[in-house]
Amino acid sequence: MIPSAFPDRTEIARLSAGMLLEVGAVDFRPDAPFTLASGLPSPTYIDCRRLISYPRVRAALMDFMAVTVMRDAGFEAFDTIAGGETAGIPFAALVAERLALPMTYVRKKPKGYGRNARIEGVMAEGDRVLLVEDLTTDGGSKLSFVDAIRETGASCAHTAVIFSYGIFPEIETTLGAHGVTLHHLCTWWDVMAVARERAAFDSATLEGVEAFLTAPRAWQDARRTD
Repeated sequence: MIPSAFPDRTEIARLSAGMLLEVGAVDFRPDAPFTLASGLPSPTYIDCRRLISYPRVRAALMDFMAVTVMRDAGFEAFDTIAGGETAGIPFAALVAERLALPMTYVRKKPKGYGRNARIEGVMAEGDRVLLVEDLTTDGGSKLSFVDAIRETGASCAHTAVIFSYGIFPEIETTLGAHGVTLHHLCTWWDVMAVARERAAFDSATLEGVEAFLTAPRAWQDARRTD
């Protein structure tokens, strides 16, 4: 069913952040940092994959994503929804259902046999594609998916995520230079605001995380082990 309610951006951000905290998708650990896929340390970790196990939360968030892209990009802006392997696939399916559009997914690399395809499903030349993922840090990981979509002759000028880190200013340059607009529901700053309001973590932990959010590259450089 296509959503027809349009909460304002501030309310969407607040509610989305609260749901991420409620289902345990957020972890703060400034004294024993996580190691990210990039190899860099981080006092924050978010696991949006948990959301698929919470029907009421995932339904609300996917409604928010649908209304966000319709409001920001247009009601008839897309012909196909594509999910990025693997975390983006369930969310792309849910958004496609809400927007009454076909769904495909994009592999990280060709599967190495058969058609050796990166696009699974039907994507036609000229299709206007919305790439859906769970989250983005600095936007770089989206470019390979966008390029794979464009290689089919389709266009991809928009990507939507539940969560954007919101602390790396280069994301606008990275995606903008590639002709891609980012749509997101909330950021670390939204999560921090709700975490403080709910006292979800102790004050020392929140202060440690805020130091990272304010100057993430400097925080990481000071703790690199390579």
